[in-house]
Amino acid sequence: MTDATPGPADTRLRRSPLHDRHVAAGAKFALFGGWEMPLEYAGGGVLKEHTAVRGAVGVFDVSHLGKTRVTGPGAAEFVNACLSNDLTRIGPGRAQYTLCCDDATGGVVDDIIAYLYADDHVFLVPNAANTAEVVRRLRAAAPPSVTITDEHEAYAILAVQGPRSADLLDALGVPTGHDYMSFAPGTVAGANLTVCRTGYTGELGYELILPAAGAVPVWDALFATATELRACGLAARDTLRTEMGYPLHGQDLSPDITPVQARSGWAVGWNKPAFWGRAALLAEKSAGPRRRLRGLVAVDRAIPRPGMVVHHRDTPVGAITSGTFSPTRKQGIALALIDTEPGLDDGTEVEVDIRGRRASMRLVRPPFVDPSVR
Repeated sequence: MTDATPGPADTRLRRSPLHDRHVAAGAKFALFGGWEMPLEYAGGGVLKEHTAVRGAVGVFDVSHLGKTRVTGPGAAEFVNACLSNDLTRIGPGRAQYTLCCDDATGGVVDDIIAYLYADDHVFLVPNAANTAEVVRRLRAAAPPSVTITDEHEAYAILAVQGPRSADLLDALGVPTGHDYMSFAPGTVAGANLTVCRTGYTGELGYELILPAAGAVPVWDALFATATELRACGLAARDTLRTEMGYPLHGQDLSPDITPVQARSGWAVGWNKPAFWGRAALLAEKSAGPRRRLRGLVAVDRAIPRPGMVVHHRDTPVGAITSGTFSPTRKQGIALALIDTEPGLDDGTEVEVDIRGRRASMRLVRPPFVDPSVR
């Protein structure tokens, strides 16, 4: 969940409450959903930041992500009738990956993490560029008893990721023993946190949601505690999530790409009586999608990029949605929307048009590396 295009409803350039810390660390910045956020840091770059998360611990500032609170009698029931996944599968203190789909087409308006506090309290974390649209749709559908509050800039989010992440947080007295996709309260440097056992890297990790005013003290406390901790930018977050085959909204998910096409049907409560896009998605699931998101691994020395055309026996069969060099595998990897036609099974060799040169790649099922989170 890291988006790279500003939302149409708000053209202000926003900055994280940690912006000055990033400048001091020599960050290179880029726009993500209308926010100026660190892409990578001096003295390491993407490769070292990626490796730190796979082997030790790294911290990402992802304060650009949206924060939306849904409260009032029937709040959880309302959210469940709108978003794709089934909130009744989890209880209070649990988090769930879900999708906001267009009601007419089933395309993905956004992918979201929902934190269920109680029947009358759900906290949503959408992507930065899509927060305003998600809030608009929820407000348009909400009954008078339910309030939708956009708290985008009121909170910061830090993602502490890697096999040593629990050790780091334990040293600060932060609770780490809860299950995957659950959350608990905590305190660091006087700031009250929601400690979420979630992440976007495939490694053991936690996301800390805290008031924006507490971001600098918490950041400083993290780095004062662990000398091996590395600040990581959103470029490394992208290579890490691609290795896991996690989709990125705006590339692998979009209003033109449905959960059925993106192999995200596991995040749809198919037996629910209502959610946005239900009729369209049930019809597509029954008929079978015309294309599906697949993994590609380079056979040649090539680095695939989004938009490159995939060929099979000289026939175009799809296009890459996400592509990068995998620091772990030391080869090119990609996600691509591939036609659902006979002969395109896992293991099939295809060709990718890279600036006029055909590079051989093999269809595979992600993830591209073994996850530590199961």
